[in-house]
Amino acid sequence: MTSRKSRAERRQDLIEAARRAMVQHGTDSVLLNQVAEQAGLTSGAVLYHYPDLQDLLLEAHHAGMERFYELRVKKIANIADPVRKLVVTIRSGLPTDAEDADVRLLCELGGAAGRNRVYAALLTTLYDRQVSMYQTILELGVVQGAFTLAADSQTIARNLVALEDAYGYRIVARHPTLHTAEAIELILSYARLVTGNPLDVPAEAAKPRRARRTTT
Repeated sequence: MTSRKSRAERRQDLIEAARRAMVQHGTDSVLLNQVAEQAGLTSGAVLYHYPDLQDLLLEAHHAGMERFYELRVKKIANIADPVRKLVVTIRSGLPTDAEDADVRLLCELGGAAGRNRVYAALLTTLYDRQVSMYQTILELGVVQGAFTLAADSQTIARNLVALEDAYGYRIVARHPTLHTAEAIELILSYARLVTGNPLDVPAEAAKPRRARRTTT
């Protein structure tokens, strides 16, 4: 016997359904019945949880953007070494592959931002937070003597975010010779030049370490 989903679980399912519908049909043109179809529900059931479809779409956009700021900040929170912190951040800022739904949704959002002030504000906030995230890492590296910056921290941070955006778009646009691994190395090559550090952190070492279990 299966248990009934809680309201929070149902709303999360609807957020995921809305994301799938927006990737398939476009941010500007997605319809209520298309979200309902993705969720396996009636349109009325969707409206029960979200009386205004735009509220659901905004939550879906925020859920996709969370990965590229909130989750990255959490991922590096316990890393003391600024070199490893920078490499982990760069490695987590690109699509996993051409099918990455989060990045495809961000591309859809970017296309609609010129026509929708709310979407433009969401993307502006995400961009500014990502720049601030990189600035904090760069300035920490300077304080600890790990980095010698070739420009001010804001300029470098802005360029790092711009490279993420550009390469991320090319990956989901299925560029035949540009994949995630190559894009990471291209961004790291820029970061090495502007930090004066070889950023020699193996891929395995760049993965956040799991906390050790303690036994009693």
